[in-house]
Amino acid sequence: MTARLCIPWPDKRLRTKAAAVDAITDEIRAIWSDMVDTMEAMPGVGLAAPQIGVMLRLAVVDASEERGKAVLMANPEIIDASGVFREHDEASPNLPGVSAVIKRPRGVSVRFVNAEGIIERRDYVGLWATSVQHQIDHLNGQMYFDRLSKVKRDMLLRRARKLS
Repeated sequence: MTARLCIPWPDKRLRTKAAAVDAITDEIRAIWSDMVDTMEAMPGVGLAAPQIGVMLRLAVVDASEERGKAVLMANPEIIDASGVFREHDEASPNLPGVSAVIKRPRGVSVRFVNAEGIIERRDYVGLWATSVQHQIDHLNGQMYFDRLSKVKRDMLLRRARKLS
């Protein structure tokens, strides 16, 4: 397939909740393939469909060391989260050049529809968990910097404007 362009912040689609996926079709599989190519081209550890302007609840995540282990998710939802948190420096190709340390649950249990159309539940820890949570935020019309205090968020957005 092909790597797609990420839409730039502040495109309103990045603030819009994505629509549920009704069925896993060849069109959905083609979007996932493009998303994996886009994620690898960044390079990144995850991508949500709204980041490329596709307003469907689709995400891909690959936080493996060796790469090539992308998990394809439709309609992902967190069903349980660890009470232990970890910090990680997060960024987005939709707002290049800036990042922020975000504190999220260290582990999560996620339910999603896989590429075969089967509802699956998986547990993720560490960077995998961070990436899954980051992508689900995108599907809900949120960006990582929404988790910052107003002062830190405003500073980050000012810095991003200067870079653009």
